[in-house]
Amino acid sequence: MIRHLLLGSAFAAGLAVTAMAPASAQVVTSSPAKVPAGTYKVEPYHTRIVFAVSHMGFSTWYGNFTSASGTLTFDSKSPAKSALDISFPTDSVTTTNTKLDGELKSPVWFDAAQFPTVTFKSTKITVLGHDRGTIEGDLTFHGVTHPVTLSARFNGGGTNPLDKAYTIGFDATGTLSRADFGVKTYEPLIGDKVHLLLSGAFEQQT
Repeated sequence: MIRHLLLGSAFAAGLAVTAMAPASAQVVTSSPAKVPAGTYKVEPYHTRIVFAVSHMGFSTWYGNFTSASGTLTFDSKSPAKSALDISFPTDSVTTTNTKLDGELKSPVWFDAAQFPTVTFKSTKITVLGHDRGTIEGDLTFHGVTHPVTLSARFNGGGTNPLDKAYTIGFDATGTLSRADFGVKTYEPLIGDKVHLLLSGAFEQQT
């Protein structure tokens, strides 16, 4: 009896795993040259902007922005001709502290009510390898625009097995001075240099 129950449970578990598995294997290329050219729209649920700053010299403090929108115009034959235009709401900022989240959205820090959107628009893309390059662009934050350079790495492209949309993604990192954008709260206790990580997913538009 126990054996039959165990076999039945194993069979049921097998059916559950099969039901959850994608109908076909996922195929992702790491070669940008194999990606279809065209316009790609930000997939906001898996795109995140993470920032890190020194906290009194004791630790590195992290936060992130979500709900991004925008487009990536991708030229697979000449990647340097590609263009990135991405934005995200200032009040999407989150940390592990809800009280601090509210403070960051206030006029003391980011002033989300007066400056509701952060934007980055590329001005130049330089290819440094088959999957790497730099993205120079204008970052507008807190009502101020300054040039920022991101080091980018292409992660891959392929059909998302869940929503069937052709998707490409890359990670990009860079640094900026928050004082350049008029955010000087608690300097020098809180560091001026801010490290950025953009992890972006983009879906092909039909």
